[in-house]
Amino acid sequence: MSTLDFALRLLAAIGAGFIIGFEREWRSKSAGLRTITLVTIGASLYVLLSIMITDAKGGDVSRIIGQVVTGIGFLGGGIIFKEGVSVRGLTTAATVWCSSAIGALAAGGFFYETLLGTLAILAVNIILVPMNDFIHSLSRKYETKSHSSYEDD
Repeated sequence: MSTLDFALRLLAAIGAGFIIGFEREWRSKSAGLRTITLVTIGASLYVLLSIMITDAKGGDVSRIIGQVVTGIGFLGGGIIFKEGVSVRGLTTAATVWCSSAIGALAAGGFFYETLLGTLAILAVNIILVPMNDFIHSLSRKYETKSHSSYEDD
């Protein structure tokens, strides 16, 4: 792999991580601009290293990718917090996990797929928020009605 190819793949990972991280930072989430960008960079660097090693010496690129997924799962677990009966940070942890896949895609040279994956993550994190809020408001109304009718019986 040429230095230019390496740099382009790494820059694609940085750009995608910046875009995803900007959305998380804008919403003041625990994993924001720097964290998400570092995740895409790290995943990309490990995959690039794996590609270079397998090109030079043979081997299996997927082994390092599997270890990246495991490591990111550990990082994501640290983002999730339980507060009483509620759990917080699941979406941010899932975004970190998805961001590592974006870094791996960029490192593989799958630039269109990197863009589509980035847009999909943004769509879920931006577009589904109002839908999620609407569903929760309906759920609360239903619980209130069913609970109040139960008390009346």
